[in-house]
Amino acid sequence: MHTNEYLFPVRQTRRDFLKLAGTATAGLAASLSLPGCKTAAPAKPGIRIGSGYHTYELVEGWGALPAGMNYGFGCGIVVDGQDRVYVTSRSTNPAVAVFDKKGNLLETWGTDFAEKVSLSPTQVKDTAHCLYWSKEPMGEFFYWTENVANGKDGAKIGKRVYKTDLKGKILYEIGNVAREGSTAQKFEWTNPTDVAVAPNGDIYVVDGYGSQRVSRFDKNFKHLKTIGGRGKEHGQFNTCHGIWIKTLKGREPEVYIADRHNDRVEVFSLELEYKRTLKGDVRNPCCFYQHKGYIYVPDLSSRVTIFDAEDKLVAHLGDGKDIPNGSMGAKKELTDQHPDKFFAPHAMCVDSRGDMYVIEWVSFGRPRKFKHTPQKL
Repeated sequence: MHTNEYLFPVRQTRRDFLKLAGTATAGLAASLSLPGCKTAAPAKPGIRIGSGYHTYELVEGWGALPAGMNYGFGCGIVVDGQDRVYVTSRSTNPAVAVFDKKGNLLETWGTDFAEKVSLSPTQVKDTAHCLYWSKEPMGEFFYWTENVANGKDGAKIGKRVYKTDLKGKILYEIGNVAREGSTAQKFEWTNPTDVAVAPNGDIYVVDGYGSQRVSRFDKNFKHLKTIGGRGKEHGQFNTCHGIWIKTLKGREPEVYIADRHNDRVEVFSLELEYKRTLKGDVRNPCCFYQHKGYIYVPDLSSRVTIFDAEDKLVAHLGDGKDIPNGSMGAKKELTDQHPDKFFAPHAMCVDSRGDMYVIEWVSFGRPRKFKHTPQKL
């Protein structure tokens, strides 16, 4: 992994920074004292979305990469226990970008990460999909899903789910593995899309671009149950793209499944028994994130939706559906003209302060941060 040294090729000491700061302050004071000198114009108002408690202000420039690096189609975005933000996209450089809570770029993962997961950088790019962060008794971990792709020899690559530490080292892999062993297990997925982990350690996987099945495993990846198949009946799916375990104090956890092309969220017990459906307030739901009892849903069809603890709709944010030439094929020139709109939100997360991060399924990823700025109604 890279360090942040490439951002600052000349190392500066604290004394150097203080000296520079003093010089800049003196220069500013001198310029303001010149006859006829005008004071700086007031800052333009920030770009806001939402209203009331769910008001957010765009942090312009967040997520910028150094020259020579670019995001691809936006896959996943998560925060860890220190509010570091991990951005994944279909790009070889970087495959993953890591930012601290102040927005400084800490690391970029490329070839080194590809080697850890036994792929080439191009193969990582071709199979990249969702990323899930999990806080467990033994520490913090990531769960990655790989889509299916064709290798140079024509063989299918991807179709794995793997658990890693926060540096990307594989601890366990399941699916299309090269060989089985103590940390590797074969399992038949056709194109998995997302993972969620329950409080008891059970692991849930959706095969959302393939069989439309949902599988449950225990914390050691022992298979417990599989449901699903393509269809419109409850317990059937048409792109079961995302999955989440909703937890509320004093209540039994529930399994939320984003049934994208049925335009609904299906809710199940931990035993994968159907309970109820959320429909009408979502539009091509992709996945989920929970913060302070609220469930956030990136709707691929150009908005972010928020539900409260009782599944009541409380906000639709940044709806860009009616913008001509928008959605997944939107060009950067168009999205730059509409900073208050979403075009194809694919994944999102919320940090400990309530700030929101969204990445989109457009060719340049468009990862953005929105600072939580609640307003009184």
